[in-house]
Amino acid sequence: MIIGMRRLNERGVAAAEFALVLPVLLLFLFGTIEFGMLMYGREIVTNAAREGARAGIVQGPPKRTAGEITAIADNYLTGTGVNPADVTFTPSGAGLSNPNTLTVTAQYSYNFLIPYIPAVVGISNPLIITTQVVMLHE
Repeated sequence: MIIGMRRLNERGVAAAEFALVLPVLLLFLFGTIEFGMLMYGREIVTNAAREGARAGIVQGPPKRTAGEITAIADNYLTGTGVNPADVTFTPSGAGLSNPNTLTVTAQYSYNFLIPYIPAVVGISNPLIITTQVVMLHE
């Protein structure tokens, strides 16, 4: 009989433990998803800046202008899931020739999908990510 009483007393323990562990598991799950989306966006923006820089150094004469380089980088973002309105491209050294360099700086404002994650981790929302591509004029 004592064994039967013990089971009655421990009936809701598993549900209570699950209720305590579930928020931590969900935080890890959604944190992993957010981190993956953040890194994906960073790589896409870096590739867009690389495409703009590459287009700016190869054509000539005349070389492409800063506006054309920015347009090429913005066009790269179409269909990638990264909003072009969240990215600012700043080319410097456009229109020069060899041995000068062309630098394309991209500033990406990443908005978290789940607004609670940055508050838990202690980072700002939106998170500003800056990448820079430097290429030598051909």
